[in-house]
Amino acid sequence: MIASFVTTIAAGIPWTVLLTVSAFGTGIVFGIPICMMLMSRIIILSLLGKFIVLMLRSVPPIVWLFFIFFGIGSAWAEVSPFEAAWIGLGLITAANMAEVYRGAFAALSPGQHEAATALGLPLRHRFVDVIGPQVVRVAIPSAATYAISLLKDTAIASTIGVHEIAFQAYHLSQSTFHSLDLFAVAALLYILISLPMAWLTRWADHAMKRGLAR
Repeated sequence: MIASFVTTIAAGIPWTVLLTVSAFGTGIVFGIPICMMLMSRIIILSLLGKFIVLMLRSVPPIVWLFFIFFGIGSAWAEVSPFEAAWIGLGLITAANMAEVYRGAFAALSPGQHEAATALGLPLRHRFVDVIGPQVVRVAIPSAATYAISLLKDTAIASTIGVHEIAFQAYHLSQSTFHSLDLFAVAALLYILISLPMAWLTRWADHAMKRGLAR
């Protein structure tokens, strides 16, 4: 019986992983322009960036998913449960990644910028060859921690019908009344997925250290 439970709940793993990767990838990309707005010396852009971050981070994720799926999805454009979860979690991730990027920039010594400028490097090379790698190095631990948190947050998507791990466990528990066993299996699966992510983070961190030390 336990084996059948594991098989059924494990069927949600692809959806959990796909949603995590999609939302995190979206956040990595869209977090860059938001970070640029936050760091802009143009007051309007800076205030707009702060408003976007505040709005996306202050509202609970489940409210955003309901707003997109039941609100926007019903009134303007039909979206699938997965698309609604992807958009909602992706936007929230973008706001958090913008703050991660900003913190990484702030952690760099001003001397790095001055040295790159003194060498006469073009702006693009200054960022790509000097500033960028150091920002990535500083941002990796915080970004990875958030990615693992995002993995857990994908369980919220079960409330709008995404067939991920929590969805499978809940609906199976409704028909078998083995809630304790089923959610213990779900918890174990989340842990098993999180462990490779943590290992990959440490590997990337060490690889960046070796690269910058050369």
